[in-house]
Amino acid sequence: MRTILITGPGGSGRTTVAAATALTAAREGHRTLLLSADRTDTPGTALGTATGPAPTEVTERLTAWRPDATARFREDLTAFQTRAAGVLDLLGAARLDAEEVTPLPGAEELSFLRALRDAALSERYDLLVADLPPLPHALALLGLPEELRRYLRRLLPPERQAARALRPVLGRLAGVPMPADWLYETAARWDLELAAVAAVLGDRDTAVRLVAEPGPAGAAAVRTATLGLALRGLRTEALIANRTLPETAPESWPSSLLAQQRKALADWEESHDVHPVQHLGRDPHGPDDLDALAVPAVNPAPTPVEWPVTDRIAEDGVLVWHLPLPGAIRDELDLIRRGDELLITVASFRRIVPLPSVLRRCTVAGAALRDGELRIRFAPDPGLWPAAGQ
Repeated sequence: MRTILITGPGGSGRTTVAAATALTAAREGHRTLLLSADRTDTPGTALGTATGPAPTEVTERLTAWRPDATARFREDLTAFQTRAAGVLDLLGAARLDAEEVTPLPGAEELSFLRALRDAALSERYDLLVADLPPLPHALALLGLPEELRRYLRRLLPPERQAARALRPVLGRLAGVPMPADWLYETAARWDLELAAVAAVLGDRDTAVRLVAEPGPAGAAAVRTATLGLALRGLRTEALIANRTLPETAPESWPSSLLAQQRKALADWEESHDVHPVQHLGRDPHGPDDLDALAVPAVNPAPTPVEWPVTDRIAEDGVLVWHLPLPGAIRDELDLIRRGDELLITVASFRRIVPLPSVLRRCTVAGAALRDGELRIRFAPDPGLWPAAGQ
């Protein structure tokens, strides 16, 4: 199933574009689900009908869904209290009733990611259109599964589960309670769920579409978003230039605005697949207005972003790791190797990535940023690589 992730600066019309994309796809014959992270019924306003916390059929082959984060958080907390009943009773902790529970910060993001996973794995749909939050919140959301999995592996390493039988003995010897089985089981379940979400985001059939108004603010947002997505290994499939003024704009619209948009569009077309969406002169409302936007529906699957390792100098075996980072500036780039991981900081973004296995036995020999690509040179560590002929 194809998945289209749509985001853009706040106020750029990304939700309207997401609704138009889903409606167009449904009318082309694709069984489509429009998944929204919006707390309000903004997608319903665009579609001209109400949508709710349960999947709602909007029209033939089009379903809309706004996940209920509160309900999901209550279910998770109730399940947690049940699994941790022994520990809570030992501590004398009072149980929370479902009616008094309100979502904690981050609950909405996790609820949406789970809904994204469930929808992507469903066989009921051919296309999933996900209306993500505005930038940069969307970029943080897309990086959440990977970061949470890393935290879980550091706090509760899976290999320690092999010592389950020894934990009671170790607890008596050390005089401190050891983690119970339910804690490891919970961590393993969370890791599995997060891995499924990460697999959806990294799938070759998952594409990202940016929505922005052509102009200085939109251009800055697109540069930032493209860099942030590239650091996460995601490629922008298309750039939707929303509210583009027609070439024969009414005299009431300032000519300076038209010239500004034309310049932004020309710049974008050098590096993006740009789809202008014409300004209707009003806020779109209802299927007829969405049809008039003429938003493209399903494109061929985009070429996935790859971070290849290549030989650079055959004689000394130097290896080069290629990381596409379009729009990166050298002064805003920082690299730190820590064990088998590489911490990459570029502008306001940071990512900790594991080194490919072949590079873990190498030392960093240098790095260069050229033509929007970071190239890191690695030299084999003589102490870890066998000598020739051995």
